[in-house]
Amino acid sequence: MSVVTKSFSVKTRGDTDIIDITSQVGKALEEAKLSNGTLTVFVPGSTAGITTTEYEPGLLKDLPEFYQRIIPKGADYHHDLTWGDGNGYSHVRAALVRSFYTVPFVNGEMILGTWQQIILIDFDNRRRQRDIVVQIMGE
Repeated sequence: MSVVTKSFSVKTRGDTDIIDITSQVGKALEEAKLSNGTLTVFVPGSTAGITTTEYEPGLLKDLPEFYQRIIPKGADYHHDLTWGDGNGYSHVRAALVRSFYTVPFVNGEMILGTWQQIILIDFDNRRRQRDIVVQIMGE
């Protein structure tokens, strides 16, 4: 069993910006030169999340609209009262999604559905550079 850790960065617009990171994760897996195991994709921070979806124009509109309905930007959040930074909604949204996602791989290929991509969602209220960590465990 080997453990390989890789990382890459992406620039985001914030405000529920959704970025397909599947190819960068695949590149990290290729560079690790492992055949079978699992990999975990992780974004440090408390205002972004990692998940999967079909990365297509309709869902790129549906997801932000969904988050706005259930965790509205502009509502009152205790976090904002404490820190005054106006991003309480982004913390709550990120907690719902989580900061990591685990994917199995076989013969050096991630096991993803035909229309399934790994995405980063940046919920913060400003542009960011997000560092993504990919930890790969396998043989």
